[in-house]
Amino acid sequence: MAARVGLLPHAILVSSRALPTPRARVPYPLPPVPSYLRHASSSASRSCRASPRFVAVRAMASGNPYAAELAAAKKAVTLAAKLCQTVQQDIMHSGVQAKADKSPVTVADYGSQILVGFSLKMDVSSGPFSLVAEEDSDELRKDGAEEILEDITDLVNETIFDDGSYNISFTKEGILSAIDDGKSEGGPSGRHWVLDPIDGTKGFLRGDQYAIALALLDEGKVVLGVLACPNLPLSSINNINGNSSGDKVGALFSATIGCGAQVESLDGSPPQKISVCSIDNPVNASFFESYESAHSMHDLTGSIAEKLGVQAPPVRIDSQAKYGALARGDGAIYLRFPHKGYREKIWDHAAGSIVVTEAGGIVTDAAGNDLDFSKGRFLDLDTGIIATNKELMPSLLKAVQEAIKETNQAASLL
Repeated sequence: MAARVGLLPHAILVSSRALPTPRARVPYPLPPVPSYLRHASSSASRSCRASPRFVAVRAMASGNPYAAELAAAKKAVTLAAKLCQTVQQDIMHSGVQAKADKSPVTVADYGSQILVGFSLKMDVSSGPFSLVAEEDSDELRKDGAEEILEDITDLVNETIFDDGSYNISFTKEGILSAIDDGKSEGGPSGRHWVLDPIDGTKGFLRGDQYAIALALLDEGKVVLGVLACPNLPLSSINNINGNSSGDKVGALFSATIGCGAQVESLDGSPPQKISVCSIDNPVNASFFESYESAHSMHDLTGSIAEKLGVQAPPVRIDSQAKYGALARGDGAIYLRFPHKGYREKIWDHAAGSIVVTEAGGIVTDAAGNDLDFSKGRFLDLDTGIIATNKELMPSLLKAVQEAIKETNQAASLL
């Protein structure tokens, strides 16, 4: 990628290199690819080329009924990760993370959602396309949003150009329409892609962990999930802060129903099968929880750990990277207990939950019920979410329910 200058308040300044004139700027939604190519200028008539890496994944995944969707999902989140890495590097170089201005992460959120939806439409959408995602274009259509819309447009187009998989660029109106592809409500019938374009916003701003999390619902069930974790070590997390010892970073987790879970590097190492840890004594277990106390009740999770006899301190990292780390055995337990009144969204757990379950783990609510992703954009569940291996789940559930009961009793006395 050409050199980029840093961030200014309310703006991301992209490279001064102009986008090549042969690349046609087209509105959105896209017409079918053959029609688009016929309408492109003659100098832009080269066909969209698929990444050889993902073609290989398709061939390797024979027997997987969702092989094509898995390949497209990996390609989509990897493309979005490139945009997010660019923005995060700019944030770190400019010091914006210390300011009240959140426009950089806004640009990355929108840009990631656009690229994932666009890539899926190009590669696997043969019928109605449904995307349940976090962002919509309402704020960008208001007066005063012109500059940030321009930033998003430039960054999306530059990312597409640098990647080279597609010969296309977006107009500003096309950007707005692409964002609104994510307005689907999901539900129990049909197929719905579920996306969190940047899971772990505060981690993203700090330069720490975040994830692009994409899942596929088929008739209300999660059948596929991918997690792009650009800052997660490819090997195991080996200390309580979730940092590596200089090992390669950038992990891509994936799973399809009945086919197990895998991890590979974001830049294309061979996939490796993963499984949850086999620890059966909670004394030897460690547990993951949210980095931010505002996102999860650390007092409650501490009480649960004490009841289990867990000796290790909690591993606190942002985003669904926790699910990926749990799935490959970096820790034994994941606890999430949001504060009262918070409603869990399906995009915060759909991809991560299938990665864990296909790695041999169990993900339930605090009462031991399976998570139900068929009810729309929100999860209706009991109190919180827990995940671990089959050996530890009975004792974990017991400790969770005892700790919740004590917490509720204490609250009733106030």
